[in-house]
Amino acid sequence: MSSPQRAHDCLINVHFGDKEQPDWMRRVKNEYFRRDDSVFGPWDMAKVLDEMDANGVRRAIVTGNVRDRDSSSIRFVEARPDRFSLTVGGLDLLRPMPSLKLLQSFIADYPVAYASVGPAFWGDGAYPPDHAVYYPLYTKCCELDLPLCLNTGLPGPPIAGEAQNPIHLDRVCVRFPELRLCMIHGADPWWDTAVRLMLKYPNLHLMTSAWAPKYLPESLLHYMRTRGGGKIIFGSDAPVLSITRTIGEAMRLDLPDDVRDNYLYGNAQRFFFDRLESGPLPPAIGY
Repeated sequence: MSSPQRAHDCLINVHFGDKEQPDWMRRVKNEYFRRDDSVFGPWDMAKVLDEMDANGVRRAIVTGNVRDRDSSSIRFVEARPDRFSLTVGGLDLLRPMPSLKLLQSFIADYPVAYASVGPAFWGDGAYPPDHAVYYPLYTKCCELDLPLCLNTGLPGPPIAGEAQNPIHLDRVCVRFPELRLCMIHGADPWWDTAVRLMLKYPNLHLMTSAWAPKYLPESLLHYMRTRGGGKIIFGSDAPVLSITRTIGEAMRLDLPDDVRDNYLYGNAQRFFFDRLESGPLPPAIGY
């Protein structure tokens, strides 16, 4: 099947070649995805744009860090803001006020599509998303109408993953119905829980980043064909999984054309990019 006429890739990593990767990243590369060291090589922007163009990808969201303004991610965004936006992580939620001031400053300077947190990747997985340590961030994201993406599902690295069970978002969605919330990296092995939560809460979405589309479970595809056509968002997590591979596999999924278009383009446009294109964020409150 040919490439789509339009798509957005909502998670790519152009910074892997900036510095030596930690041991846990090398283990997930070797043991989980079984990729060679080229995954950690530098990215040439022209080649990235060529691959995006070949696969109909109009915009891509690159991973960034609120504490690092000298990275390939920043250089990509500054050079081509029409094609690249940022997701920003690196937030120390145990020091909420300095971290939120950094976040406020960062999004004032760059086109940030969403903030991101991996519950299993800090605090030894001791803080699931319904813990109060996240509440200042939830409040700030609501204030700014800034989407927040949280890793769900067992992580690839050999670290404790129970904090990423989607059930922890149940109480979050009850207490923060205004929060534009998206589960990222799928939800394995808790796909059914994730689907049930999305049925229950209008503000909750899911991104299939880091999942080869051909391995998505039938329960999720059934949800997409029925009540969930507006809830599932495409992301490759390139270079871990390439843009070309994931787009190609998405095109071969058994989905109606309108559902596939929403998956690859429309849902991301509504959830991430319409806000970016509507003008500057509202001013901070209380700083």
